[in-house]
Amino acid sequence: MAAAGPGLGPGAGGTVKTLALVLEDEARRGGYCSGDTVSGQVLLELAGPLPLRGLRLEAAGRARVAWSESSGAVPGAGTWGVAARTPGPRREAEVRYLDIRQSLLRDPPEGEESLILLDGRHEFPFSFQLPQEPLVTSFAGKYGSIQYYVRAILERPAAPDESVQTELQVISHIDVSSPALLTPVLRSQEKMVGCWFFTSGPVSLSAKIERKGYCNGEAIPIYAEIENCSSRLIVPKAAIFQTQTYLASGKTKTFRQMVANVRGNHIASGSTDTWNGKTLKIPPVSPSILDCCIIRVEYSLAVYIHIPGAKKLMIEMPLVIGTIPCIGFASRNSSITSQFGMDMSWLALTMPEHPEAPPNYADVVSEEEFSRHVPAYPPPIDCEEQLCCPVFAYIQEFRFQPPPLYSEIDPHPTDVEEVQPVSFML
Repeated sequence: MAAAGPGLGPGAGGTVKTLALVLEDEARRGGYCSGDTVSGQVLLELAGPLPLRGLRLEAAGRARVAWSESSGAVPGAGTWGVAARTPGPRREAEVRYLDIRQSLLRDPPEGEESLILLDGRHEFPFSFQLPQEPLVTSFAGKYGSIQYYVRAILERPAAPDESVQTELQVISHIDVSSPALLTPVLRSQEKMVGCWFFTSGPVSLSAKIERKGYCNGEAIPIYAEIENCSSRLIVPKAAIFQTQTYLASGKTKTFRQMVANVRGNHIASGSTDTWNGKTLKIPPVSPSILDCCIIRVEYSLAVYIHIPGAKKLMIEMPLVIGTIPCIGFASRNSSITSQFGMDMSWLALTMPEHPEAPPNYADVVSEEEFSRHVPAYPPPIDCEEQLCCPVFAYIQEFRFQPPPLYSEIDPHPTDVEEVQPVSFML
């Protein structure tokens, strides 16, 4: 903070070149929560000495609702004699969430009305803590808003006050991993197309989403079954709707808008269609606001069918847009994997790291068993003179039958088939 002295007489009179308010870590935070500390600086640059009565800091937050109701049409009051609606009573409501005041400049000396700040650049740091009570998320809607701001007010003795203001983004976190938001939502409905005796058949729709809570940027997989038993060509669609509800003076005002949608394929008469996880991505929208007494922001996912010449068939499933992503499905998958690993841990105890080769056939079939099934061969003809090496070198590989294919399943579980005699012509 720069130096400030007592009044320097009538000749002291500078001008304010810059008055700014800077918050620390605002970009990194992305928003403040209940109990957070807000820190920053008020920057003041003067051209010449300037008398001041004070420099105040105000932090405020409030929800405000206002709209006018039309009372009715007045004949001939509009343009070209067309009936016009006259404004009715105005509905207003306000709720305060934050009110903090600080003085950043010391009081003038006794007997003085002001302090004199010398020319140059001055910095006035400040810091305050947000209330521990839950704060409502910042929001700007059709008929109301929830805003938080920090304002610096420069008070001068012989001139109007000057001020600078910056907005605080406050977030009330919603964890979509809570059990209430992890429950799946299922709806179904059927509509008879036509009227009286000219009905062309029903159209049925059932839809499901895996959970109720999602965050911005997530893709919602939609599971749906559509059956068209009517005679018309229908088109299934899905959309995310935002509903803003405002309350004031015992009255309610509602504003509804579509924020995202997706379209399916045409379904001919007598055909069916299935959505096995058709995705609908959530765009950047405000989180759900459910804890404000005068403003509510709610979401729903609607799956509906456009039927030519008839009202659409629609089912809506409630959605909650949160701020903390869901980790329940990832942890559930990891727990299943670990459970599977525990169930299969016996493999590590029974199977060696390097599997052994199958046993030798001679080790499995004894000489006694072999001689019982294979008769003795006739004495071989002495033909060593005709060969360059002993005959045994040529026939030793035929001493036993070729080994069978390795298998853990015994192809002959009861009896051993007889081995046919083998003879060799040398």
